[in-house]
Amino acid sequence: MFENRRWAEDGSPLPGTLYQKTSFHEAFKESCQKFYQADLEELNFSKDTEECRKHVNDWVTEKTEGKISEILGAGAIGPLTKLVLVNATYFKGKWNEQFDRKHTRGMTFKTNKEKKTVQMMFKQAEYKMGYVEEVHAQVLELPYVEGVLSMLILLPDDNTDLAVVEKALTYEKFRAWTNPEKLTKDKVQVFLPRLKLEESYELEAFLRSLGMTDAFEEAKADFSGMSAKKNVPMSKVVHKCFVEVNEEGTEAAAATAVVRNSRCSRTEPRFCADHPFLFFIRHHETNSILFCGKFSSP
Repeated sequence: MFENRRWAEDGSPLPGTLYQKTSFHEAFKESCQKFYQADLEELNFSKDTEECRKHVNDWVTEKTEGKISEILGAGAIGPLTKLVLVNATYFKGKWNEQFDRKHTRGMTFKTNKEKKTVQMMFKQAEYKMGYVEEVHAQVLELPYVEGVLSMLILLPDDNTDLAVVEKALTYEKFRAWTNPEKLTKDKVQVFLPRLKLEESYELEAFLRSLGMTDAFEEAKADFSGMSAKKNVPMSKVVHKCFVEVNEEGTEAAAATAVVRNSRCSRTEPRFCADHPFLFFIRHHETNSILFCGKFSSP
């Protein structure tokens, strides 16, 4: 489930709830719905800021089945707020080969500075694996039911810091490292910690650093393709995500690479994620990355 909605400030009352006045161009609204399944809604930020904040948070809570409850914190919007873009991303998928809860037990998870105990899941089954010589890391693919999506995990060797993988990683290299033709299916012993991650980002500073500055400045903002209103700058861009991995599955709110098959002296290959790793959720048909994250400490 991927939900998007934009809120703009205006001043015509919508009886019984908030305030709304249709000033978005119809063509723009239709395009948002057609191409992005995104809705637009107008709220009167200047008259009832707290009620508007609650309205946005309630929408996000509903769309993420309660996993993300407060995307806009207290004071996030105010009477001068003009335009807010909220992105709530939620994914729920079941493993094609589920882990058995009776095999989950406490194990040590090692970081650079300390050791912590995690609930480590275990599964022995056939999975696709590979090894990236360039960064000394294993690659494991965990498919979800129906085979449309998979989780891909990049796990560096015990003596390789995750930063080495992160520094080398580009989209082109990721595609090469995780190329299905370079991975070999084999019976694998998989140890994977239960994990739950929730992160929130305010993206204005990042977008400005990428050169997107006019959108946040009243004198320069030009959203005439959206609305007849002029000089309506973006007030806030908020992204929040939730990812949970357990025995049933995951719930979440052209460089040249040398990839060899993963083998070791054990009878069966072993993939033990007891130290920091990167994970990605990929849509096979489009080769799109829907989620990515880093698990560095419980």
